[in-house]
Amino acid sequence: MSFFFNEPPLDDDIEMIRAQVRRFVEDVVVPQGEQWEIDGHVPREIFRQMGELGFLGMSVPEDCGGSGLPATAAVMFAEELSRSTFGGFASSVTVHTDMSLAHIVKRGSEAQKQRYMPAACAGEKIGAICVTEPNAGSDVAAVRTRAVRDGNDWVINGSKMFITNGIHGDIFIVAARTNPDARGSRGLSMFIVERDTPGFTIANKLDKHGWRSSDTAELYFDDVRVPADNLIGEEGKGFYYIVGTFQHERLLVGGLCAGQCSKAIELTLDYVKTRKAFGKTLWEQPVVRHKLADLAARAAAARALTYQCARMIENGQDTIIDVSMLKAYAAETLQQVVHGCLQLHGGTGYMTGTPIERMVRDARILTIGGGATEVMLEEVAKRM
Repeated sequence: MSFFFNEPPLDDDIEMIRAQVRRFVEDVVVPQGEQWEIDGHVPREIFRQMGELGFLGMSVPEDCGGSGLPATAAVMFAEELSRSTFGGFASSVTVHTDMSLAHIVKRGSEAQKQRYMPAACAGEKIGAICVTEPNAGSDVAAVRTRAVRDGNDWVINGSKMFITNGIHGDIFIVAARTNPDARGSRGLSMFIVERDTPGFTIANKLDKHGWRSSDTAELYFDDVRVPADNLIGEEGKGFYYIVGTFQHERLLVGGLCAGQCSKAIELTLDYVKTRKAFGKTLWEQPVVRHKLADLAARAAAARALTYQCARMIENGQDTIIDVSMLKAYAAETLQQVVHGCLQLHGGTGYMTGTPIERMVRDARILTIGGGATEVMLEEVAKRM
């Protein structure tokens, strides 16, 4: 990445995988991405191809069918996926690899791991995380979906909203309240619900401002009966499992932002060095050069913080404050970068279908999803 000067190299194995992922993105994703935007989803075959290349199991332990690579590898992966300029594709894949099935990896029983993870790593089954509801987003404690024990089963009733991979998912990780008398964050549990379970309905495919190549759905649970063995971890610990996974999710947002920032600046550099105005290329105008230099500095800072947080996680350090800062700073920096780059593209950047226009739309959700900027700043403030 040409403007990230003197960046510390990652392990040789991770850099080798970076080159492989980047080649896959350039050769397979970019040529087909426009069609996926129209279709509203990433084809299953792409997941299978990525599974065959070992991309979907990088963060999964070897005994679950993965490679067991550290947090820096997950950041690298998110970074390279987002350089495709198709944010929906990047979100579909990372929700599958790091935000849904991570619950099984971290808290699942051995039987659950053996049943679900090999197929997930192979791209044969697609994962989705079902926490958000019409009245519960960043406020996880407000989840109303209920699960009631009935003999050897749990019976789930409720609904979920804005679920990525909701249309084409196979393995749904569902947050539900198992103790209706518990206050707030207490009494939530996590369950595995398979796609063809009776009573489980994929109700509506949702149309979105951006991330158009990812499928997003509203889901209904009407007396959905799942075996007691489908409970992930301990009953009543779901809130803590969700919050724990949030740290990794927000770290990945840093990677997504870093990749989009770098690609947006690269695209803009290419444009301003050829586009002429007032007898000179735009690049020869100091105001343009200085603007891009400023955006590059902000992007480099966000990326550095991302990898710093990844290394902290690898070292077993508490990263709640750091990752909350990262999520807020990287997502807001991305807004500055892509809007600044669109400005320098002029009217061309405003045309639907151009990469920079698509990146502006796709970037917007990252200040909202995974914890809104305002929530992240409150997480920092209350620990200051």
